[in-house]
Amino acid sequence: MGVRIGRELTGVEERRRVVVEKVTPVVDGGRYPIKRTVGEDVVVEADVFADGHDCVGVALLFRRDGELEWHETPMTGLTNDRWQASFQTAELGRYVYTVIGWVDHFLTWRQGFIKKIDAGQAVLVEILEGVRLIDAASQRAPGMEGQSLKEWVDRLKSSAESERRRIEQVLDPNMAALMAKYPDRRFATQYERELGVVVDRQKARFSAWYEMFPRSCSQGGEHGTFKDCEARLPYIASMGFDVLYVPPIHPIGITHRKGKNNVPTAGLDDPGSPWGIGSSDGGHEAIHQQLGTAKDFRRFLEKARSFGIEIALDLAFQCSPDHPYVTQHREWFKVRSDGTVQYAENPPKKYQDIVPLDFETDQWDPLWQELKRVVIHWIEQGVRIFRVDNPHTKPFRFWEWLIHEIRVDYPDVMFLAEAFTRPKVMYRLAKLGFTQSYTYFAWRSSKADLTEYFTELTQSELHEYFRPNLWPNTPDILTEELQQGGRPAFMARLVLASTLGASYGIYGPAFELCENRPLKEGSEEYLNSEKYEIKQWNIERDDSLKEFIGLVNRIRRENPALHSNERLHFHRTDHEQLICYSKSTADRSNVIVVVVNLSPHHTHSGWVFLDLDSLGLDTQHPFQVHDLLTNVSYRWDGSRNYVELNPHSVPAHIFLVRRWLRREQDFDYYI
Repeated sequence: MGVRIGRELTGVEERRRVVVEKVTPVVDGGRYPIKRTVGEDVVVEADVFADGHDCVGVALLFRRDGELEWHETPMTGLTNDRWQASFQTAELGRYVYTVIGWVDHFLTWRQGFIKKIDAGQAVLVEILEGVRLIDAASQRAPGMEGQSLKEWVDRLKSSAESERRRIEQVLDPNMAALMAKYPDRRFATQYERELGVVVDRQKARFSAWYEMFPRSCSQGGEHGTFKDCEARLPYIASMGFDVLYVPPIHPIGITHRKGKNNVPTAGLDDPGSPWGIGSSDGGHEAIHQQLGTAKDFRRFLEKARSFGIEIALDLAFQCSPDHPYVTQHREWFKVRSDGTVQYAENPPKKYQDIVPLDFETDQWDPLWQELKRVVIHWIEQGVRIFRVDNPHTKPFRFWEWLIHEIRVDYPDVMFLAEAFTRPKVMYRLAKLGFTQSYTYFAWRSSKADLTEYFTELTQSELHEYFRPNLWPNTPDILTEELQQGGRPAFMARLVLASTLGASYGIYGPAFELCENRPLKEGSEEYLNSEKYEIKQWNIERDDSLKEFIGLVNRIRRENPALHSNERLHFHRTDHEQLICYSKSTADRSNVIVVVVNLSPHHTHSGWVFLDLDSLGLDTQHPFQVHDLLTNVSYRWDGSRNYVELNPHSVPAHIFLVRRWLRREQDFDYYI
């Protein structure tokens, strides 16, 4: 006989017969929470079973973090001992959930009782056994429900009742439902972990971002102000964007300031890079004097809100050599052997205008607290969205701590991770709490690459915690495709970004004006980059894509299928330059099919082969596809249908699918 070491025998653990395992959704065994937005369901599944042939009862337990009592909903059996239930995330913040299972002795007895009745066997003893179980449940049930069970016990014990009448009462579904509410859970098994859900506002799931340099908003070519930014708001709103991201708005250092096109020496009038933060005028809490005052900034935020736009502020935890931190807290930086503070490098590139913070300093705690104070400062000014610059160059533990600390008091705050780095690093940052993440979309251009990448993002564990935000361009990224493809490439990439992802963004006005001149051949840097000079953009140019962008964003708003990354489904085409995919709502009341010509140079035609089952379409009837970009409708029959796209007109279809309703004489009706 074995000897048990390390704990006393209580008899409870030894009599637990139910196994609860493989609970989903889960991230890294429960180490990190999954993500949802307010109003979304969390569909939970688990393997739950027991030895022998007894029935098991299974329930999903959930509560808001901080609540003492669990909410409970019964789980439904699927196949092969798999169970499922769901709960809705009704509020911002954090929820926890787990699964509990127990042997349901009453249900086991009732099913055996029914089998004996069907077999014509005597059941008097079985009725008495049922009475014992009901009587025990009556002790567990409170108030009127406990009294109801006691009355059932009395009736079943009564000699005045015939056997037939007792059988009818035993089989009463009302009694079975009441018994299900008060099972014997003395030996129930609860899953070993309480799993977490972080619940964000809906903009975390669905948003359209526009990036703009405030200093380039003046129409006269001089340094722009927040008032100039206000004047630009109607233009941005007309294109349908709901988040306006602005690069750092802080004072810019003088020491080692970069000139035009990132040359090492700046001229007297060169404004420097906004990411070279800090001067004698202040650091991360200060505002560049030429932009305006804190009051002007708050007015800008309010004005943007009146247009349905939120301002996202750049959070770049780095300094210029002139930042007050460098003199006041030299211990927060790496000092080289020659006594100088270490500047940023990515050999052969040198960023002498930026000195990184040293997160390995012995004074890490004051540093962390100071950076938290910076974030809270801007939250108190009214900012609720932060685009975080290069978070992968700071410690993971710092971000996990900071985001948790902020969201305890401000659960509506969002953080976008600008981390173009290795996949596992990007995914780790998302697990730690970043609300959204930049992706590799800009460099995924072939049908195979796009299909493989977005299948991974939307149909693997990643979709539980990694929310992609797709950017076809940024101030740092002008891809070869945009450089060589011109206007058709910009249009195609816009459609791909805005429909493959529920959240996307563009850097403008460079994007809508199709700015595609590289610094040099083989470079993704812009010629005359706005990072190093004030640009004067002619946003009223006749060849601007602003109308097309506005149309695409309106299509996004009006079609709920595009509000989520769920149910993205790729469909086969017979041409490598034609990609086809669909999105739909859960009830398929809104179905969108997108076809894009990936070649910016040539017209391509071919056949698409739709998976009609995934679209909820009847193979026996025709259906209509209405192109929301051109306002033209087509009748399609079956899965195989012809498309032809000229990239120099409109390189894509965004089809709204309408199901066949009925036919009257020579007319088909669709819904």
